[in-house]
Amino acid sequence: MVSSSSNSYSKSNPDVVKIGTSNKINTKRFTQNGQIQIYQSSYRGSYSSIIRDSLRNAALGRKVLLVQLMKGGVKQGIANSVKLCGNLTWIRSSHSFDQYNSEEIENNKDLKNSIHESINELWNFCKKELFSGTNDQIILDEIFLAIEMNIIDKDDLISTLENRFISGDVILTGTDIPKNLLLMANQITELRS
Repeated sequence: MVSSSSNSYSKSNPDVVKIGTSNKINTKRFTQNGQIQIYQSSYRGSYSSIIRDSLRNAALGRKVLLVQLMKGGVKQGIANSVKLCGNLTWIRSSHSFDQYNSEEIENNKDLKNSIHESINELWNFCKKELFSGTNDQIILDEIFLAIEMNIIDKDDLISTLENRFISGDVILTGTDIPKNLLLMANQITELRS
């Protein structure tokens, strides 16, 4: 049985808008976004469970984007992404931080610029994907290290997350997570050794 109440509430509350009337003030389009999940660990390289879960989600038919911002590999980058299970796109930086020791990077300005450009190219791709709504899940592995190293701007990440359009979850990983990003999270998981 369906019951309805009288229209008296809308008459006494000026913020209520009647459907079908031309008086559509105070209306706002709401978009459905998934959760922001943060996985924090005291050491790098502890996120194999996230990669495992991304493979499982892809095998179940969800479209997953896994981006490892600070890790590279042979012939990596946006143009050479790896496709797995038909639904998982796995991308690593074309010129990565992990390929060199930190002293070598600091002492070579050209190398440092090349690594920063490569990671920024990948971040700009990630921003487009976060706004596109084409993925069911996006994983930004070690994004907090890129922020800590001043490669990616923290405020740019916050703004992008606030304006994202993705029906699924965004997963962020790292070691040192800024407090205002922790406050944005729907779920925080601390991985321990």
